[in-house]
Amino acid sequence: MPSPKARGNGSRHEFMSLSRTNSPQQLQRQGSDPTSARMRASESPTRQRGSGSGSLTSGQALPEEDCIRLNPSFVGIALSSLLAVDLWLSKRLGVCAWEDSSWGSIRPLMKLIEVSGHGIPWIAGTVYCLWKSDSAAAQEVLLNLLLALLLDILLVGIVKALVRRRRPAHNRMDMFATFSVDRYSFPSGHATRAAMGARFLLTHLVLAAPVRVLILLWAAMVGLSRVMLGRHNVTDVAFGFLMGYMQYGLVEALWVSPASLRGILG
Repeated sequence: MPSPKARGNGSRHEFMSLSRTNSPQQLQRQGSDPTSARMRASESPTRQRGSGSGSLTSGQALPEEDCIRLNPSFVGIALSSLLAVDLWLSKRLGVCAWEDSSWGSIRPLMKLIEVSGHGIPWIAGTVYCLWKSDSAAAQEVLLNLLLALLLDILLVGIVKALVRRRRPAHNRMDMFATFSVDRYSFPSGHATRAAMGARFLLTHLVLAAPVRVLILLWAAMVGLSRVMLGRHNVTDVAFGFLMGYMQYGLVEALWVSPASLRGILG
């Protein structure tokens, strides 16, 4: 006959074994555990075969628009940096863009320089001098200067229409005699005209040294005034100077002599 102590030990073992078995509530909690569910799903070949076609496998690439470019090109970084520096420097140099700017008191002087580099005074003055001139050599130079000014307006208008860069945000749209493409900023037409006109005058006119220096200073002031008035960014003026300098080479290549003009007119 087993002792009460032995019976107690047996009942204790039975109780412990019952406590180790999972109750329905424990089984339900284990089934609702996300980690356990994922492990069972990954171990189940049926679930793997039945996965939808919308899920991406390890060998399937993401769409290009969803990918993050972790290694942008050096050219893209350089252009973005140049643009940021250009906008920052242009805004810092726009010291007389408005009357209440830091250098707003010299705004009338800058606007006078702006008018001196405008296409209308240049074309009107060239036509007047051509009409009053009675020298064949002077007429030849003035005629080609007139053609060069018209070519400059055409080329600048084409580039502005193609690039379509807006003028700086701090610009005040009170410019003298603007046209449709003048709402765009790149390149600066004043800078192209100043560079080409200065090179043209220095090449075809016999001028004293002080006058030559004044012409160069005038061209530089025209470009500087565009930035100080907030009309253009620095890169607009820099490219305008380069474009105007190169345009003169095209003018020389297309130079019209009186003989060739008479042949064209018949």
